[in-house]
Amino acid sequence: MNIQDKAIQTLRVLSAEEINEANSGHPGIALGAASLIHSLYYHAMNIDPAHSNWINRDRFVLAGGHGSSLLYSVLHLAGYKLSIDDLKGFRKIHTLTPGHPELGVTDGVDCSSGPLGQGVPTAVGMAIAEAHLHEKFPSVIDHYTYVLCTDGEFQEGVAYEGMSLAGKLGLNKLICLFDSNDIQLDGEVKACFNENIKMRMEALNWNYELVEDGNNVDAIIEAIKRAKAQDKPTMIECKTIIGYGCVTEGTSKCHGSPLGAEEVSRLRSLLGGDAFTVDQDVREYYSEVAKKGSALYANWQKGCKEAELAELNKMLNGEFNIDYDTLINEEDFVNAATRNIGGKILDALNKLDPRLIGGSADLIASTKVKGADGNFSSENHLGRNIMFGVREHAMASICNGIAIHGGLIPFCSGFFVFSDYAKPAIRLAAMQHLRVVYIFSHDSIAVGEDGPTHQPVEQLTGLRSIPGLNVIRPADANECIQAYKQAFTSIDGPTFIALTRQNTESLPIHGDLSKGAYVVRSTGSDEGILIATGSEVALALHVADKLAEVGKSVRVVSMPSMYLFDKQDEAYKEQVLPHKLTKRLGIEMSEAAHLYKYVGLDGAMCNIERFGISGKYQLVMPEFGFSVEKVMDKYLSLK
Repeated sequence: MNIQDKAIQTLRVLSAEEINEANSGHPGIALGAASLIHSLYYHAMNIDPAHSNWINRDRFVLAGGHGSSLLYSVLHLAGYKLSIDDLKGFRKIHTLTPGHPELGVTDGVDCSSGPLGQGVPTAVGMAIAEAHLHEKFPSVIDHYTYVLCTDGEFQEGVAYEGMSLAGKLGLNKLICLFDSNDIQLDGEVKACFNENIKMRMEALNWNYELVEDGNNVDAIIEAIKRAKAQDKPTMIECKTIIGYGCVTEGTSKCHGSPLGAEEVSRLRSLLGGDAFTVDQDVREYYSEVAKKGSALYANWQKGCKEAELAELNKMLNGEFNIDYDTLINEEDFVNAATRNIGGKILDALNKLDPRLIGGSADLIASTKVKGADGNFSSENHLGRNIMFGVREHAMASICNGIAIHGGLIPFCSGFFVFSDYAKPAIRLAAMQHLRVVYIFSHDSIAVGEDGPTHQPVEQLTGLRSIPGLNVIRPADANECIQAYKQAFTSIDGPTFIALTRQNTESLPIHGDLSKGAYVVRSTGSDEGILIATGSEVALALHVADKLAEVGKSVRVVSMPSMYLFDKQDEAYKEQVLPHKLTKRLGIEMSEAAHLYKYVGLDGAMCNIERFGISGKYQLVMPEFGFSVEKVMDKYLSLK
């Protein structure tokens, strides 16, 4: 066999050995798509393994993340920081080769992937970021985004949403290779899917290419060349054979089960050498990737215009001194809906920070969330308002891709109850420590007339359960300003800001939201505590006033961010919630499970444990116990 065929076979055998060593993994895609990934890494992609985080490198998303063994194999051969011992550690604890690719764990991995459907819209976000930054800094940013996807991408709705928007935006530097083998885990694809991929992609304004033999590297490269000449994204369908070369090839049996020692040994014998070895001629052949990459990186450095590079570095390093205290005049937003306050804060930030880019899921008029400089489109790549359309699922995934690319801070918006659609991508953002900002309004049953389908109940609990996600529910203009400061200056992960539709009352003091919770009212002789979030803080203050009339002195605590409060030291926590004050009432118009740990065994909750009802919010809220009288009675019932 020639050296290219030998290199590809080496990728297959190494991948099969990784899986067999772990006794876990997916050999089907690793054997079947080896020629596809070789075509990308050896021939098509502009990368430099010595500078794996190079801002102008071509990006690669393994949408079918279950094919991670194949990705690790090619990264090893290409010269990334991944050794043979790392390959032997595949799927084992505390190694650089986890079961699915993880950003920040493995050198050369551009994003965490594996949940089918998320890969393509994440790549769409990367392509949007590239297009925007290329328009600003053409001598510095000019690269492609590649995706290797499977039939699962075409069956997941989130991927369809992403493809749809990519076609509308004409993202011509987005190229997807489709590992089309007609087999999925449960059997043949035709048992559940019979769409014409060519017609579908062309209807979405994508260029479509067909490579009839997925092992024909020349044909794949030619298809990629044609794709680069297009003014739209390209889907290259490559007909492959799942498990190519193994005894169960072409069947679902090899999708997700190790081949076994005997079969892996047979595959190795066809190549020669001991397990986990790479012949020197293959190593020399693949060393060309690093040599080419070094030259590309050096030429890029020479071609960058100094002013453009300096401005991009300013964006990458976040060198913007913004005075959040003067963004808006708080006096203009006394007793205002926090969605309106947030909208004005974002408008001000957009003018001061060129990194901000994002938009709403067809809800600008309701959520007040909009980007600056016009709509991002095929005609206006400098636009920073993304018209996501009614695509909440892909919207959040696209923001992940923008954040992963670097240089920009993405934000997105919708009605709070529909954050459920975005949750899988929010989870991935938290897992990857991405600075993505979610600004969702209509945060409670106070939505009113829209009824239970639009009144969130369990959403706060669900989002607060995501590790690393800072959920902030501000009560007034001051807390809103601080919430946005936390969101857009945080570097350790995503932030979710939940805002009201209804007007709120301004709090009597300006507390420190960066500590998650603070005392709004205290007489120094408190007998108990009312703990509230968002719009319910004002309600708690009114209840405290009424309790004072009957000789009951209570402390009121605003807790906009449980995530931040839990990070404080014990001294501060004791200062806000003294252990001696065990008489506590939590107040939140949600399921509010996370408030229980602050309320304690001797306390109680004023929360919601059923779905809402339709009607004016002034009537809906008392129906669920959120009136001064009912909350007061709840507190007085405490022992």
